Amino acid sequence: MFDELNKYKKHGHFFFRATDSVEEVCNAPDSGHGVCIIYELKLGRVELVYIGGSGSPKKKEYDGIKDFILNGKSFSTPRSKSWAVKILAENIHALDVYWWITDDNKNNDDPWEVELDLLDLYIDVNDELPRWNSIPSKKRK
Repeated sequence: MFDELNKYKKHGHFFFRATDSVEEVCNAPDSGHGVCIIYELKLGRVELVYIGGSGSPKKKEYDGIKDFILNGKSFSTPRSKSWAVKILAENIHALDVYWWITDDNKNNDDPWEVELDLLDLYIDVNDELPRWNSIPSKKRK
């Protein structure tokens, strides 16, 4: 579904369980802005639940994708706390967190724009936002 992410060569993923520390399992680099897509693993199924990004590097909201993952908020609470609570409340086995650096030596793509494009594509296919996203995508077509 998100083939446009294949152009970003610096990427990875990690699993997060309710008993994990986000700081310990997150393998995103300390530098580089980008986007992430989070899937829940539940009852043998995989479902995309969140699309997010570290924002425009010009606005300096986060130091990069790792800072966004570690210090950003989900459900009005830092992820270090909210993810574990959500996993337990929804009987999720684990989260599979994928990340991509969108501004590197080869690409200079604004994570905010990439995030909006991914949300637009998701909405076009599913007619709704991912379950954990709370802001509407800004259509630019």
